[in-house]
Amino acid sequence: MEEEEDTRDFNERCAQCSEVNWGLTDGGRYYCRSCHNVTERTREVVNTDFMTNSRVQTISKGSRKQEKTDGGCEWYVCEGFQLILKKQAEALEALGVCSQMKDEVLYSFWRCYLQKSKQAYCNRPAGETVKALSVRESSTDVDSEPERPSLLHLLSLSESEGDLLTDCSFASSMSKVSESTSIYSGSVDGSLYLMKNQKEKLRMTMPTTLSFCYMALLWLREPITLSELLRFVVEGHIPYLNVFQHFPEKMKLCGLDLKIFCVESWPVYEEVYNKMLELAVFLDLPRFPDITDSCFLHPDMLCIKYLMEANLPDELHNWTCRVVKKIGIGEVDFLTLVPGNKSTRKVKYDILAAAVIVVVLKLLFLLDDHYEWLLSDLAEERNKNNKEGGLYFEFKKWYEVVKHSLDVEQKKLDEERAKYLWRCEKPLFYSVKNKSRVLKRRQMVVNLQNQFGKLSGSVRRAEKPNPSSFQLRWSEENTDGSCFHGHSLKGILQEKCGLLTAMNPDYWLCTVKLCNEKLCGHLAHYREEDFPQSYHFVLRLFSFLLRIQPSYIHDEVCMIEHKLFNKKLYKKLKYNTVLRK
Repeated sequence: MEEEEDTRDFNERCAQCSEVNWGLTDGGRYYCRSCHNVTERTREVVNTDFMTNSRVQTISKGSRKQEKTDGGCEWYVCEGFQLILKKQAEALEALGVCSQMKDEVLYSFWRCYLQKSKQAYCNRPAGETVKALSVRESSTDVDSEPERPSLLHLLSLSESEGDLLTDCSFASSMSKVSESTSIYSGSVDGSLYLMKNQKEKLRMTMPTTLSFCYMALLWLREPITLSELLRFVVEGHIPYLNVFQHFPEKMKLCGLDLKIFCVESWPVYEEVYNKMLELAVFLDLPRFPDITDSCFLHPDMLCIKYLMEANLPDELHNWTCRVVKKIGIGEVDFLTLVPGNKSTRKVKYDILAAAVIVVVLKLLFLLDDHYEWLLSDLAEERNKNNKEGGLYFEFKKWYEVVKHSLDVEQKKLDEERAKYLWRCEKPLFYSVKNKSRVLKRRQMVVNLQNQFGKLSGSVRRAEKPNPSSFQLRWSEENTDGSCFHGHSLKGILQEKCGLLTAMNPDYWLCTVKLCNEKLCGHLAHYREEDFPQSYHFVLRLFSFLLRIQPSYIHDEVCMIEHKLFNKKLYKKLKYNTVLRK
């Protein structure tokens, strides 16, 4: 009876079961008799000894980070992603990227994202969070309306992991979170994060962390392309796969959190790139810094890199520069990203440079499985009779040398991917009830692996090599003639009107008419059996270097060809239209 009198004036509904059936704990806090949910509210204490006709009201707010029974602390999904971004930024800094990328650019992008998605740096949206997290705050609270997590120092160099966790005031501003919210996840909002519709807010995913990194690199015009970034991820130089193993011990990860942070696939170029474009629009970013001819991302600069890696003659760079200048793809306005501008085609710098080289090879060697071999035979005869010392470029010999190295590296890459252990060393469990069973099973697996390893005499894998911008290396010092950088193109060129032109007067187009990229997803369709093997080999070479599908390079080749032969194509299409009429 006395307890009922004490709770009589508290008529709020329970945040968990919506019942009004309150009791008092020994600490003076209200708890629901129906579902046993304990609130942070305490009963009002009337103290008549202190002052007549006065009443002292006490409201307890609770600790900033309440310790759970399993030793963990309350944490939110956005905190998990901020730690991942911090680790990725530090890895890029170790690779040589300037510190400005982490401390200023990426930090600003992440802060803007949290604000735009209403996760931090803004007043809590009325009703949204209260409804989602089943929070009930009294209007008699002496504190002002709190803000959502203030993650101001999340990417600061001086910020420690411990400070990073306790800096977030989300838990304190939410009062008591409903127990049902985190039953199937270690994070407080893991289940809600997957349930609620966040399409308009650009929900964070693991590939999106790489989109953030690439966007910051592009803003600073760092000499790292998207294909290189993804390759460094696959090689383990940038944290991505099983990165949650680096979470602090108090950030317990289980259940639905695994669907958010655990990935079992390699990042895809197109997905990361498109998400970066969406992010730039969502964050309402201005025009990016200009990509000039002195920037590494300019096609003239990237062509030098890819010509070296493809073991092609240095003289080809003059031709790539001529093509770039002829069709205007080296202009600042063409190369610079303007978020939200639908009138301009977004540039994939690495793919564009590779496509320019492919077009130049088609201009000079045709790549029709006939003409390039004829030129190669002529160059071979000239090299036999050559007494000057300089070698003519032989396409056939280049093909054999590069194909051998490409096959070896491709086989090595396929084996590494096949042997990759997707399961992380840190045991994961989808339910707290299964934790002990999972830990025992994991320990048993480790013991068996160690025993079989000793019996079979297997050697542990060597440490990963240092990251490099080049995957295929060719040295002119080799005496076996496997390096073609210094070889001459004179055997396939002729002088005309003071300019060197190709002896080959013909050119075949990959496609006469381009597709609608928005509808088809590609400018042109690519099937290996529809094109010459020489052309396919060149595409395969660059697709290996960029770790993308050959069809993406084929798209850019078609785009360049239509810019290069626009007038001739227009006349041909117009002539065909007249004939049909």
